[in-house]
Amino acid sequence: MQIRRTGAVFAMAAMAAGLAACGGGDSYANTLEKVKGAKEITVGTKWDQPSIGLKKGTADPEGFDVDVAKYVVKELAGGQDVKITWKEAPSSNREALLQNGTVDIIFATYSITEARKPKVTFGGPYIIAHQDTMVRADATGISKATDLKDKRICQAQGSNSYKRITDPPPDGKLGLPAKLVGASNYSECVQKLSGGNLDAVTTDNLILAGFSAQEPGKYKLLNDPFTDEKYGVGLKKGDKATCEAVNTAIAKMWQDGTAKQLLEKWYGKTGMEFPTSAPPAEGCA
Repeated sequence: MQIRRTGAVFAMAAMAAGLAACGGGDSYANTLEKVKGAKEITVGTKWDQPSIGLKKGTADPEGFDVDVAKYVVKELAGGQDVKITWKEAPSSNREALLQNGTVDIIFATYSITEARKPKVTFGGPYIIAHQDTMVRADATGISKATDLKDKRICQAQGSNSYKRITDPPPDGKLGLPAKLVGASNYSECVQKLSGGNLDAVTTDNLILAGFSAQEPGKYKLLNDPFTDEKYGVGLKKGDKATCEAVNTAIAKMWQDGTAKQLLEKWYGKTGMEFPTSAPPAEGCA
């Protein structure tokens, strides 16, 4: 009986080793190793933001962040195809999704901030957006960001954009009194703006441009940017190897013209001016 039991233990150990070698277990030290070894990855992105990350029905999400993710992941794998499982990454859950292993990497309008750095290792940034303001096309009395004083603005769950209006530096920007109206995400913010429950939605111009382009003539952007929002690639805290590989991929994406092509693809009709070179990497601390 003892011999049989010992043999069974060795057999199970051998099977586990085989599964690990084939990518069947959680045996990878970081996301880079997983991409190269298992040729698969779970990516978090937005599912509710036109031109950034929008999922329709059973199809994969599509948008600028999604296309950037596809490019970077393929570069991590040395140019080989990788199976991507897409997961929704709402602003309020991004840190938790990385920490609990639900996703391996996040491309989701994820601004690099000092407050987030203790919880997340950021690659990038891959683009610098700028906070702007969107109002209804027939709105009067709001022509610049400082006109938002005492106005109803949206507070999207998990987003810090409203703080740029209401708080002073260093965490905020303008330090204006405003009436905050809660919403679960920016899709709900835009719905409330359409219904007259808000005076304005203020967040990154790439997000607002996507919503505005979806319903031409219904909304207008003030084109009064007042912050720099560094969109980073979210990784589990401490994953420096993957972060450095991500930064190499981002640099190549700008050098080979892909970044410009993707911006034209998703925002070419908005009249926005695009950067011509990669933003400086933050470093993988």
